[in-house]
Amino acid sequence: MTPEEPVPRRWAWLRSPRVTLLVPVLAAALDSALVAKDSAPWQLALSALSVVALFWRRRHPLPVVLLTLPGAFFNEIWLAPLTAVYSVAAAWPKPRVPVACATAFALVEFFHWPVPADLFELSRDNALYAIQSVMLGAGPAALGMLARTRRELAERVDELTAGRRRESRLLAEQVLTAERARLAREMHDVVSHQVSLISVQAGAIQVASTDPASRDGARTIRELSVRTLDELRQMVGVLRAAGVNAGTPLAPQPTLADLPGLIDGSGLAVTRRLDPGRRHWPEAVERAAYRTVQEGLTNISKHAPGAEVTVRVAARGGKLHVEVRNGPPTGSAPANPLPGGGHGLIGLRERAVLLGGAFTAAPTPDGGFALHAVLPAAGA
Repeated sequence: MTPEEPVPRRWAWLRSPRVTLLVPVLAAALDSALVAKDSAPWQLALSALSVVALFWRRRHPLPVVLLTLPGAFFNEIWLAPLTAVYSVAAAWPKPRVPVACATAFALVEFFHWPVPADLFELSRDNALYAIQSVMLGAGPAALGMLARTRRELAERVDELTAGRRRESRLLAEQVLTAERARLAREMHDVVSHQVSLISVQAGAIQVASTDPASRDGARTIRELSVRTLDELRQMVGVLRAAGVNAGTPLAPQPTLADLPGLIDGSGLAVTRRLDPGRRHWPEAVERAAYRTVQEGLTNISKHAPGAEVTVRVAARGGKLHVEVRNGPPTGSAPANPLPGGGHGLIGLRERAVLLGGAFTAAPTPDGGFALHAVLPAAGA
């Protein structure tokens, strides 16, 4: 199993803090009991002190090493000082202290009490015993430093992963900001310019024409152009506000209170039945209702000029029902139909679904068309 793989659930208890704390203590207690069972009471006390001190090895590893060395010197116990040296090496950031603790334990193990008379003789047994003592001191120190290095590497990898994620997110935000800025420029330089020309031409027709119907039509075109420019400016502001101060004020979005003005400015013969049932709905619901009526009236102007139009807004069962219905077209279709991308109905359906509601758009049996949006009051 690699370090990156999770531990199986049936073995996860082995890494619990209680198990990792108690198992070395129990093993050291068994070692001390076997080694010092026939020793003097004071030797038993030193062995017991070495075992009990292991409970504090995580908080105070260095004092615990010092408390375990007398038991190793007088009783030759191993597991308690080995565990203490490992704890120091696993906790200490620099190798100087772990090396000193490992050296102290190796010396205590080699010069244990009582000191043999032939300990300083040059013999193979003494050489092997010296090597054994060095390995006993160096082994737990090396394992502890390895565990600490592995832990630090894992933390570093986590930091690098988090940094890379932040970098990727910032890069995506920069790309999105650049794309928003490009869209804002296109809308401002192209669409706004053309709508402004339409407004100017409509104003000129309104002033120069003597036909009342032409003047009314030109006034309607001019008002719609001005309203469109206002909404374009709001959209440009929203696009350019990405990545800027979140407190940048934006123009208010349309609500149900703006529906009468929208209907009056559509230039269509509309039968309206507006009964929202409550004074204020959630902002997102009111905005979705307004956009539904706006898209319906726009489509009728494009595809069914002269048709009878009915707009209904009513509250039923805690939901806002918005319906825009038209009969079969009675006027002649325009010679140059207005362009459309076919995304309006898709956007209305997405708005309704995001709010937890529903949206339908389908032909009616009499040859007309109907849009119906159901928007819950809890939409946000």
